[in-house]
Amino acid sequence: MFKNNIESFKELGTLLADPQWVDQTFGAAIEQQYRENSWFTPEFCRYALHAIGQMLAPEALDAYYARYQDVAPVQEPRHTVAVISAGNIPAAAFHDFFCILVSGNDYQGKLSSQDKRLLPVLAQELIHIEPRFADRITFVEKVSDFDAIITTGSNNSARYFDYYFSKYPHILRKNRNSVAVLNGTETEEELRALADDIYLYFGLGCRSISKLFVPKDYDFLPFLQILTQQSHSIALHHQFNNNIEYQKAIHLMNRIFYMDAGTFLLVEHPDYASPIGIVHYEYYENPDAVNQRLIDDAELLQCIVSKEPRITCAEPFGHAQSPTLSDYPDGIDTLRWLLDFDH
Repeated sequence: MFKNNIESFKELGTLLADPQWVDQTFGAAIEQQYRENSWFTPEFCRYALHAIGQMLAPEALDAYYARYQDVAPVQEPRHTVAVISAGNIPAAAFHDFFCILVSGNDYQGKLSSQDKRLLPVLAQELIHIEPRFADRITFVEKVSDFDAIITTGSNNSARYFDYYFSKYPHILRKNRNSVAVLNGTETEEELRALADDIYLYFGLGCRSISKLFVPKDYDFLPFLQILTQQSHSIALHHQFNNNIEYQKAIHLMNRIFYMDAGTFLLVEHPDYASPIGIVHYEYYENPDAVNQRLIDDAELLQCIVSKEPRITCAEPFGHAQSPTLSDYPDGIDTLRWLLDFDH
């Protein structure tokens, strides 16, 4: 069954690799999603679907299958796994949707009101490929009658979820941020890839780079120019620009220095998390010290991009917004958890 489930998603990935099919199949849902939540622009919705298609590429799924084929997938009885999803980026719930179904369990999804159009279309297309998924996928307004639960939200909501769902097998995800560590030897191509890691989805994803570590005396000018050019597509988004103008006013009134990259401000600050439209940066002298700090703060971080060899577990620039199936949120292997929790 595990192999058959993987093969069904492989067919879905093949379809998603065709931009014309995506436009025909998702066009109405993308437009409706944008009307309901203007942060989910058609460009970013299509990018999210493209990223899912890359996840489901045949070679990617073959490698994923090889990693887990030694673990017996769920047969009977199946378990119902509820998912309370975030709504920060388009189709945010897809990874959990995939893991639950390939594990042989049933998916019960409570989608965010901000992100409720794309995943049901993906589910419909998956059912067209393999009709037996029809009775294994439900979307609900309130989760109930489930055997395990996965939630994604803020640190505050995680405390609420822990109170209500502690008696069930659960994964309760909290706030996470992503960082980049530069060493000053980055090429123009790498800086352009980093700009994508920052501006895609307006920087609202947990894998969006919100903090830069840079060496002393780092020359920001080349990167500022690239970030300005690369993020031009969001320059006319009125909500985003309102945030930028507000942040400029606040920083000017408080006499806080910032560097203006047109659509983003770079501000020196120690925190990983940053407001919309701002990227924090921090100078460093010793890459080993930065690496140790990132290790110590691993529970706060989702993704690290860098070419600095002394930074462990770093991904290449440009990969932050194109995760693989094995890039699990919060570092928890969701599929293995699903296969192990009560079997």
